[in-house]
Amino acid sequence: MVTSKLRALDQRAKQLAQLYATHRPLVQRGLTVGFVLYVLATAYRGLSARPTTRNDKEKDSADRKNGKPARVAVDAIFYQRLGIILRIVIPNIRSKEALLLFMHSSLLIFRTAVSLYVAALDGKIVASLVRGQSLQFLLNIIRWLLVAIPATWTNSWLSYVQNKLALAYRTRLTKEVLKMYLGNEADGPEGKVYYKLSNLDDRIKNADQMITHDIQRFSTHLAVIYANLAKPILDVILYNYQLSQNVGAEGLVLLTVLVQTSAALLRALTPSFGTYTAQSAALAGSLRHTHSRLSEFAEEIAFFGGEETEKQLIEREYAALVQHEQGVMNKRWWYGCAEEGIVKWLWGSFGLVVCAIPVFFKLPGISSFDLGSRTEGFVTNRRLLLSSSDAIGRVMYSYKDLAELAGYTSRVSLLLDTMADMRKGKFEKSLVSGATEGENGEILRSRGQVLLSDDIQFENVPIVTPNGDILLRSLTFHVKPGEHLLIVGPNGSGKSSLFRILGGLWPVYGGIVRKPPASDFMLIPQRPYLSLGTLRDQVIYPHSQQEMEARGVTDADLLVVLERVQMGSIVEREGGWDVAHEWRDALSGGDKQKIAWARLFYHRPKYAILDEATSLVPPDMEGRMMEQATALGITLLTVSHRPSLWKYHSTILQLDGQGGYIFTRLDAEKRLAIQEEKQDLEAKLLEIPKLKLRLAELRLIADANRSM
Repeated sequence: MVTSKLRALDQRAKQLAQLYATHRPLVQRGLTVGFVLYVLATAYRGLSARPTTRNDKEKDSADRKNGKPARVAVDAIFYQRLGIILRIVIPNIRSKEALLLFMHSSLLIFRTAVSLYVAALDGKIVASLVRGQSLQFLLNIIRWLLVAIPATWTNSWLSYVQNKLALAYRTRLTKEVLKMYLGNEADGPEGKVYYKLSNLDDRIKNADQMITHDIQRFSTHLAVIYANLAKPILDVILYNYQLSQNVGAEGLVLLTVLVQTSAALLRALTPSFGTYTAQSAALAGSLRHTHSRLSEFAEEIAFFGGEETEKQLIEREYAALVQHEQGVMNKRWWYGCAEEGIVKWLWGSFGLVVCAIPVFFKLPGISSFDLGSRTEGFVTNRRLLLSSSDAIGRVMYSYKDLAELAGYTSRVSLLLDTMADMRKGKFEKSLVSGATEGENGEILRSRGQVLLSDDIQFENVPIVTPNGDILLRSLTFHVKPGEHLLIVGPNGSGKSSLFRILGGLWPVYGGIVRKPPASDFMLIPQRPYLSLGTLRDQVIYPHSQQEMEARGVTDADLLVVLERVQMGSIVEREGGWDVAHEWRDALSGGDKQKIAWARLFYHRPKYAILDEATSLVPPDMEGRMMEQATALGITLLTVSHRPSLWKYHSTILQLDGQGGYIFTRLDAEKRLAIQEEKQDLEAKLLEIPKLKLRLAELRLIADANRSM
């Protein structure tokens, strides 16, 4: 009875095997199509946005409160940011970047086709060796050399196009960033982002590193990630399809199960490389910012003898960077061990087992082979398996690359988002205590009006610093063209703040400001800005030589301007108009101020803001420059404590530093007389203690004489 059952089962098994052999081609096609769909679905799931859990949100919130950067991952936020940036770097399908991307894709497909041909040719070469076919062997070697021509050409072109693509991405993104960062005069209040970014907002401390280093790294990773994703996925499909034709789709299914099981283990061991990349960039930027501060304030630090303190600050920043990088290196070491062990060695053993299937097992529908055919099949299958294993490994590696891309994407996105907020007037700045409470909070939450006018008129305008410190709650004054205004007051009373509002640099928190456009103002600070360029560039800045010539101005006209400030000899002394120096080092403080005044006379704006602009020039030269500006129709807004300048101004705005002010007509003669009388009285008051002391001495002498 048992024997009959076994016989029935054996008969049933033979029927199933016969049925399978009959329909094997259809099953093979079904398994192959299923494999392709599975690879595409797995790649999509692996690269798609991962949901943010509640624990992740709580950890991010805690990190932000502690001043740590937020977690960066391959999630929906990353793809949203990347999508915005991609629309910048690839604006349309006809763009240069889209053409390069198409060329790159074509080369990747062609290289895969060459690799398939080489795998088959490799097996034929070994088979001809095993069979002892010398002529066939030589013909195959010739084919090998011939296929080397397009293979090497393709590899070189791939590297070239990938680098061109990275450069094109960087160029497009840098142009967009600089357009927002620097803008132009037509932007009006939305412009001057470079100033607002460093003075009105705390989110970005090192915009220079973001624009140079982070954009470059982002562009390189974006160009590489496409090749590291598209090519391996295509290779996995094509190599395994060819492999299924050689060893059967059954082996392919077995291999897929084993690979995916081990890949799940590897994914579980993968650290958050995106967060590490973003943190590394932020720490490197902080270190660079500390070094730049040392260069910027070198004189002050030298006078204070603060070398040891600055050294400690730099060492602290460097130690934080090294500690972070050391931790990342440790994690990369462990991950590298696990990654190579699974991808190279474990998957390699799986592949050898699959390659051996046609040798040890007779597959249905496949005829017997001789030794040469088996050797050819094994070598070809092993080459395909190694290529497929390498492709799967690159897909696994690409997630690490994608995580690093997420880190750089978060940095570039932060730059773009912050600059967009600057243009909308949205700032995030640490405020002084009490700034958001009561009446102060109402002022900070409100916004005033800025209207174009030929005059300068403030109506109930509060003067507020970026950190929320209210210097004046309500300022009202009116200056007409030709009425020079003198502004005086102690440090921190709001003199420079007033100029920043006039220049459109600071927001208006209330009232009405009527003023000409910012292009009608020119600032001359105590330490004038001298650009990189020629001597001519210093006088005409920010114009170029072409703009100067378009205005009908020649070098001879510029020489006349320099002679007005007694600087005509500098052209011959320095070697001509086209000589280039580091002018801030080549000129003395007084010469720098004279160059700034020459620049004022060249541009002839309607209004000039003078912030201690004559502190380093002789009084007689100061008077000539004031008179020349008046003759050119330039209205002066002057901050100075020199009484010698009073006679050149008709109105005065006096700030007391306690939130109060006086705006009135300036009678220079009367004010000078009062000033002289005040100085005389102060001098006499200083003599009183001495007179009292002398009087006491005389009384002692008189008493002594009487007693004698």
